[in-house]
Amino acid sequence: MPFVDTNRLKVIERLQGWKGRYVHSPNMTLAHYEFAAGSTIHEHFHPEEEVYEVIEGELELTIDGKAEIVRPGIVAIVPANTRHSVKALTDGRLIVVDHPARPDFG
Repeated sequence: MPFVDTNRLKVIERLQGWKGRYVHSPNMTLAHYEFAAGSTIHEHFHPEEEVYEVIEGELELTIDGKAEIVRPGIVAIVPANTRHSVKALTDGRLIVVDHPARPDFG
């Protein structure tokens, strides 16, 4: 599986307003999301480190109680086991990478 056409992956709406396509390697999970303005991801934590890169639009990402606006050109890194939540300020697109892999996604 060295090459994956993400346009051919099944779209899964895990939470309302968050439509994702998921790629799993032996060590990482890569998610391509389309998000809708006003949609949220509740505060949670997990054992995987997570990296957010917004391609289009804006998110408010809260990591360990500190909120920042994330837009194209800004990468947010969520350490493992750290509480975080997300609010979509606009419609947009986002790539999220988890390490280690999260086979429970997609």
